[in-house]
Amino acid sequence: MTSAVDPSPERDAASVAALDTEYQAAVKANDAATMGRILADDFTLVLGNGTTQSKADLLEEARSKVITWEKQDEVEGTQKVRVSGDTAVVTAKLWIKGQKAGKAFDRKLWFSDTYVRTPNGWRYFFGQASLALPQEP
Repeated sequence: MTSAVDPSPERDAASVAALDTEYQAAVKANDAATMGRILADDFTLVLGNGTTQSKADLLEEARSKVITWEKQDEVEGTQKVRVSGDTAVVTAKLWIKGQKAGKAFDRKLWFSDTYVRTPNGWRYFFGQASLALPQEP
């Protein structure tokens, strides 16, 4: 599957990097519309504790604002994008801080986000997040 524009790994990497940054900002803002546009319909997220979430789960979480985000930001300089054909993988360290159901959290973790090229552009297809990283001194 290729787009009308001749894809290049460099252009694809830049597009996916920007899309993943847009997705993180949408999560932080509980912007379900933007999240829904970026997520593939059959999206799956595997969390460090072994639980999984679907596109519907994440959109409902955003709509209900069960999480109030103070930070949902990639740590500067950690994002890397690798492209192979119609698949791209983004890895980065993420700093998340906020409250979920009234309980505060503040931690950093690593994630890997897999994007696939579709006739309608890149879509976030699969994500995996690590357990919380040890506190930095």
